Amino acid sequence: MLSVVPTKMWPLDYDIGVLPSEQNRRFNPAFNMAAIKQVINDAVERVRAPSPMRLRDLIRQIRAARTAAEERAVINKECAYIRSTFREEDSLWRCRNIAKLLYIHMLGYPAHFGQLECLKLIASSRFTDKRIGYLGAMLLLDERQDVHLLITNCLKNDLNSTTQFVVGLALCTLGAIASPEMSRDLAGEVERLMKSPNAYVRKKAALCAYRIILKVPELMEIFLPATRSLLSEKNHGVLITGVSLITEMCENSVDTLQHFKKLVPNLLRHLKNLILAGYSPEHDVSGISDPFLQVKILRLLRILGKNDVEASEAMNDILAQVATNTETSKNVGNTILYETVLSIMDIRSESGLRVLAINILGRFLVNNDKNIRYVALNTLLKTVHVDTSAVQRHRTTILECLKDPDVSIRRRALELSFALINSGNIRTMMKELLNFLERADPEFKEMASSRIVLAAEKHAPNIKWHLDTLLSVLVAAGNYVRDDVVSCTIQLLVANPSQQEYMVPQLWSALESDSADRQPLTQVATWCIGEFGDLLLTTSGLKVSEAEVLAVYQRLLFSPQNTPITKQYALTSLTKLSTRFPTETSKIRELIESFGSHVQMELQQRGVEYGQLFGKFSHLRNALLERMPPLEIQKNNGNTSQNGSHELDSEEDLIDSNSSVRNTFPQIHDKMSENALLVLLGGEGDNEILEPLPKPTTDTNQDLLDLLGGLDSSYDIISDKKPAAEIKVSNDSTLSLQNNNNNILNAINSVNDYLTEPPLPLVQPQESTVYEKDGLRIDFALQKVPDSPNTTIVNVAAYNTTSTPFTEFIFQAAVPRTFQLQLMPPSGTVIADNGVITQVLKVTTPNKCALRMRIRVSYNCGGATVTDQAEINNFPSEIWQ
Repeated sequence: MLSVVPTKMWPLDYDIGVLPSEQNRRFNPAFNMAAIKQVINDAVERVRAPSPMRLRDLIRQIRAARTAAEERAVINKECAYIRSTFREEDSLWRCRNIAKLLYIHMLGYPAHFGQLECLKLIASSRFTDKRIGYLGAMLLLDERQDVHLLITNCLKNDLNSTTQFVVGLALCTLGAIASPEMSRDLAGEVERLMKSPNAYVRKKAALCAYRIILKVPELMEIFLPATRSLLSEKNHGVLITGVSLITEMCENSVDTLQHFKKLVPNLLRHLKNLILAGYSPEHDVSGISDPFLQVKILRLLRILGKNDVEASEAMNDILAQVATNTETSKNVGNTILYETVLSIMDIRSESGLRVLAINILGRFLVNNDKNIRYVALNTLLKTVHVDTSAVQRHRTTILECLKDPDVSIRRRALELSFALINSGNIRTMMKELLNFLERADPEFKEMASSRIVLAAEKHAPNIKWHLDTLLSVLVAAGNYVRDDVVSCTIQLLVANPSQQEYMVPQLWSALESDSADRQPLTQVATWCIGEFGDLLLTTSGLKVSEAEVLAVYQRLLFSPQNTPITKQYALTSLTKLSTRFPTETSKIRELIESFGSHVQMELQQRGVEYGQLFGKFSHLRNALLERMPPLEIQKNNGNTSQNGSHELDSEEDLIDSNSSVRNTFPQIHDKMSENALLVLLGGEGDNEILEPLPKPTTDTNQDLLDLLGGLDSSYDIISDKKPAAEIKVSNDSTLSLQNNNNNILNAINSVNDYLTEPPLPLVQPQESTVYEKDGLRIDFALQKVPDSPNTTIVNVAAYNTTSTPFTEFIFQAAVPRTFQLQLMPPSGTVIADNGVITQVLKVTTPNKCALRMRIRVSYNCGGATVTDQAEINNFPSEIWQ
């Protein structure tokens, strides 16, 4: 007898596939009872079969795991079950299992075994299956998978579907996982859908075209006709995606940019409507009509109007309306104003509009939001060179940002403050910057002190103020002062004898105090007192005895808190004082000789070698320890500089016992190389011979050859390696000869040998212009060294004939392998407007063949990097005879 089945079991018929006609006949007495019995039994069996775990239950179990091992156990068990269900040809729960597998994939566990199941779901006719299948394809597939190729046909079929949501799924998936091959195969379908009457499909197709262009830029031409029509759309989604697509096209193709410049009036009309009438109420954000579309249009206008006077003139009025009518009380309004400022500064806008844009940034500086203040400082830093006078009006607000608790804002404000310094505000700005330096965090002190020194060197009103500023930097920055500040202070004091009597007492006061945390200041003080120690005894109002000076030096030399470098300065300075304090010579000799057995090798060597000046070679001590002569200062563009540039790139001291004079003062280094021995002996050296350098080593690295492009192996690149033997000046201003066992006795013998030979003048240079392009002119001046016929000096001068400064300037050269080339450090890396930097090349050849040279220049002009190269074959033949 047929058992009674509860009514609640009948709805299962829908799930088990009972046809509607069978449902209508279920209660028909004439219906075959055997068929009804079979249907009911199948339903009961399916109900009794275990159903897979739901996604929410899996998430709950994973979150309940207390350890990583428990979590892995849960996931491994579920993955094993999912694999077993995938083996069934007709799985009822494939959609649920793929959803759980995607969650497992998001947790970082392997889920690649579900890729084929995603394809089966995509091929299903049910929308829910397609949705999970396409989502799985976007997450589990990429271009490296072979399964990726099998999805192309499914995508093509769904792109032709009559259901807009199926087409949208296919377009989203194509945009997410499209490979170049798939993009080429389906680009025509996407272009057709961009013309669809359905706005939903057009929006999805435009987004997909955007992703295809990123993958395959050459497909851009296919979408051009359909893209132009997108700007006439009324639908917000289609319009904003169309603007995004045009922006991407214009950024990647100059021809496309010119093509879309005709659409500037349409964009301006859309933007005007957004400001005056609004687009639609549903896109209003905090009272601003469709801010996302406004930002997109402003960005596209900035690209279309750059370097285009006609387009920029058309934009001026609407940009002024946006800047004046946008509400600033909400963050969304500030976003539009920021994009407006960027557009104004990038296009050829009017000067009044630029002032308005900078004033908007000035208002941002007083905003309570830290992000807005940071963005304003960052933008002002990029635009300060465009309109410096307008930015100067907000100087007080910028200086207030130096007190901000946020470190990023302080850093940007500091950089902007240095960019605002000029000869008119140098005193006010420097006062604020020195106050900042005193209370700044250690991470700021090194950079700030070096930049203050550069600014003071460039804009100092007088020498006395310049020296006071350098001294304040040494006091405020302490041990965080870079080595270039030490060398710059010493150089300036040596070059200005009129200020030595003023500075020496101040340096003596600094030396008397405990200065363990101010080692650079101690180094400057000891160097200067060693040079001008006699001024301590003759300066009016300063009562200092020789014994007091020696007591301070004794404390410095034996203090464990002082660094070895500082002790080297002090030991050398003490040696010089033996000629300034003749009554204390025996005491000085005793202190110096006590270092003959010091644990530090450098101090021990100095103690031994300096001790010899009090014994066998005492007759040469006065000559060797005379004052350094004033160092020559070059003037460039009306500004005094020790190397023709205000950039000090090296971090080495001017006088370092373990290195030669560095790039910090390349002109001083050249001068020392010309007549290092005579300078040490107090000679004038203006017409002295330039000592030929030893044969430089050749670097066979081919990287530069590759950079120069097309340069064959017959050329050899420059070498910056130091020669094995080189005369150099150490931090004691005495001579040191670096060659195997270097000691002062060899130096003294070199002095005696040198004095017996008369100096020879250099051959007059032959000047010629070898490169001139885009406002950059490079001149070569060739000189022969008489006593070294195989060596030629090439003086390189790079001129900037434009009104825009060239930054990050790099000059490179390569010569045939029969020649040997050595490149000296340049005088700087920044060529000011109508300015010049110099560099020296030394060319050596074993035979008398003509020189060929390949040069390469690289520099930044107005934010754009310029790189060019040229070959020079027109050197005068007589120079090599």
